[in-house]
Amino acid sequence: MKLYPHFYLAIAVILLASCKSTQMPSKSQPNTTVATPSQKAVTLAKNFQAAAGQTIYVPVYSHIYHHNRQETFQLAVTLSIRNTDLTNPMIITSVRYYDSAGKLVKQHLERPIQLDALGSTDFFVNRNDTSGGLGANFIVEWVAQKEISEPIVEAVMIGTDFQQGISFTSSGRVIKSQNNYKPLSPGS
Repeated sequence: MKLYPHFYLAIAVILLASCKSTQMPSKSQPNTTVATPSQKAVTLAKNFQAAAGQTIYVPVYSHIYHHNRQETFQLAVTLSIRNTDLTNPMIITSVRYYDSAGKLVKQHLERPIQLDALGSTDFFVNRNDTSGGLGANFIVEWVAQKEISEPIVEAVMIGTDFQQGISFTSSGRVIKSQNNYKPLSPGS
């Protein structure tokens, strides 16, 4: 039986057409912040009077050690900021990401954003971004024109590898209050 060159060509075309192009994920993807619908950029007037405000420290972890500190487990970080007030907005003036040495890695806001009552927003650090190190942290600053209930600011760390997964949260801690601010309880 004589096979023709066109037959081999047809087989090669079929094989090539059935192959899918696979791209390996980039090892270093940019650490970008995607604006969410809840993020309304605002400009604070020069005569803006804050009745309330805080600076909040949030510890985060870009990795954790395992196997007797011989290996690291890379983690993605989501910083969540939630306005718990039922009627009043808050303005987030700054979200800064620092590394283990206390050096600024990234300023996540170019302009202040407003979170309406019960609104929330988040900021993401890719698991491949190890610039923060084990002792990374966020500093979140916010203000409001009226006294409001205290927002919830926390980080969720998550990572998965080889059928293993780990996730945990880290709560923010107030390190400075503006005007001796004492938050209202939710629903006040």
